[in-house]
Amino acid sequence: MSDPTEPIEVSVPEVKELRDAGADFLFIDCREPDEHAIAAIAGAQLLPMSAFAERIGELAGHEERRVVVHCHKGGRSLRVANWLRQQGFSRAQSMAGGIDRWATDVEPGMARY
Repeated sequence: MSDPTEPIEVSVPEVKELRDAGADFLFIDCREPDEHAIAAIAGAQLLPMSAFAERIGELAGHEERRVVVHCHKGGRSLRVANWLRQQGFSRAQSMAGGIDRWATDVEPGMARY
């Protein structure tokens, strides 16, 4: 782990609590646009994993902020969070279970795929 104070994964309830409390963090959806069209979490910015390397500049200046990345089930976001940590974003985290878990635990009416 790059930063012992921030585990690489964060749970859905923790992310909901952060969002509801208005905490200062970047919330990134690393799924592709077609997946985002099916379901999206309010407040999450779409930045597809396939475009991350070329769009990393959009995150410049946020290296010290907490960054929470989500995908469909948690695999891609974990890879992105690890990659972000290698790029100097020491507080990057993956939302365990992804939007699928979010739909189950937080927004039961949300479309699932």
